[in-house]
Amino acid sequence: MSKTIVALDFSSKQEVVDFLSQFDEPVYVKVGMELTYACGLEIIKTIKEMGHHIFLDLKLHDIPNTVKGGMKNLAALGVDIVNVHAAGGIPMMQAAIEGLEEGAIDGKRPLCIAVTILTSISQEIMNDQLGIEGEVIDTVKRYAQNAKAAGLDGVVCSVHEAKAIHEVCGDDFLTVTPGIRLATDAKGDQARVATPDFAREQGCDYIVVGRSITKSEDPVKTYHLIEDTMQK
Repeated sequence: MSKTIVALDFSSKQEVVDFLSQFDEPVYVKVGMELTYACGLEIIKTIKEMGHHIFLDLKLHDIPNTVKGGMKNLAALGVDIVNVHAAGGIPMMQAAIEGLEEGAIDGKRPLCIAVTILTSISQEIMNDQLGIEGEVIDTVKRYAQNAKAAGLDGVVCSVHEAKAIHEVCGDDFLTVTPGIRLATDAKGDQARVATPDFAREQGCDYIVVGRSITKSEDPVKTYHLIEDTMQK
C-alpha cells in the first residue's frame, strides 16, 4: 500500500479526472473541503470508479449524535479513511466509530483518525489565540491518547510529532502527516513542515502531499520520487 496520499486540492471534477488520468496505477488520494464543496460527494464515486483509494478529509466536529449520523452516511460511500477533530472530545469520537460501524459496507468500516493540532497552528497561535497553554507537542499527545481511548485508528499530526505519538500510543496507532514539502518548495500556509526524508525517519505511516505533486511539471515522476523515499 502506498504511504503517500495525494491531496486533490482542485475545484472541479474535470481537474480531478485530468490529474488522475496521468497515473496508470491506484494511488491514495485526499478529498478535502475545497473539492467536496465544489463537486459534492458524487466526486467520490468518480474517483472510486478510477480505482483509487480515498481519504475523505472533512474533519467532523459537532455534538456526538450529529457526528454519529454524519459518519454513518460517510461510511456508506466506501471511502478508506475519514476523520474528526480530536478537540471534540472522547464521547464525540466514540460516536463517530459507532456511526461508521452502523454504516459500514460488508461489515468493514473506514479507518477513522483524529486531527490533533493543525499544521498551520504555531505555538504562539495555540497559546495566545486558542488559549491552550504549554507546548504544542503536549496537547498533540493528549489528543492522540484521547483518540486511542475512543477507539480511533490514529491521528493527523505534524511529522515532528509522529515519533512521540507512537511512543505514547503504540506503533500500530496510525500517524497521517500533512505539511510535507520537498526541500526546494516554499512552506506556503503551513507552520510545521518537513520533507519526505524526515517523515520516513520519524516513522510516519502516511504522508499527505499536495502542491509538491499537483503543481509539479511531472506529477507522476514526483509522486514516485516521494513514494520511493517513503518505502526505503
